Amino acid sequence: MKLKLRIWRQANADTQGRFQDYNLDHVSADSSFLEMLDLLNEQLIQAGEEPVAFDHDCREGICGMCGVVINGLAHGPARGLTACQLHMRHYKEGDTITIEPWRAAAFPLIKDLVVDRSAFDRIIQAGGYVSVSTGSAPDANAIPIPKKNADLAMDAAACIGCGACVAACPNGSAMLFTAAKVSHLGQLPQGQVERHNRVAAMVRQMDAEGFGGCTNHGECSAVCPKLIPLDVIGQMNRDLIRAVLSR
Repeated sequence: MKLKLRIWRQANADTQGRFQDYNLDHVSADSSFLEMLDLLNEQLIQAGEEPVAFDHDCREGICGMCGVVINGLAHGPARGLTACQLHMRHYKEGDTITIEPWRAAAFPLIKDLVVDRSAFDRIIQAGGYVSVSTGSAPDANAIPIPKKNADLAMDAAACIGCGACVAACPNGSAMLFTAAKVSHLGQLPQGQVERHNRVAAMVRQMDAEGFGGCTNHGECSAVCPKLIPLDVIGQMNRDLIRAVLSR
């Protein structure tokens, strides 16, 4: 099929960006969204033009690197999928597709569709760990964990840190990401030692990175490719209140 692409082009954070229009032919409905971008870049390289820079790695919906805003939606129109899992069968002949990077002050643009998400790394470094003895891995059943807690922990741990929640939030908030990283450890016995210090440190780092505050729009959960529920934010807020009162 034939498509018209409107793609944000920007050499770096210090230059002015713009939307650039491209026409692309012979796009297979069975190709993925990133394969479509690969096809465009091959066309640009053959024409002696600069290819579009975009992040990608596993292309299996695991790493979260592929995040872009597609027609105003983080990761595109398919719910519960990353951009690399989106297939071109969601589009039809002659469609115009607008592609732009995550828009958030805490995610400075590097080039074109690539942004710097290292702020997420620093939030995890602030407290996203547990104190455990080094050595061989313990048996899986060495520490009994109720199934309800295990299920809640696994749901929160599914977060891949793609940043779609930040891009979709009108405030540029990272509450869903931070809450997922806080909550999945807070549900487990191994995570109780640092529970109060963890939530305080990670929320403090989140604020220091310049993310906005949460006003319960719910856009974050709506676009999350792993369908992380808003419940994790409630859990984090409860833990934060306990952390403050305990001090």
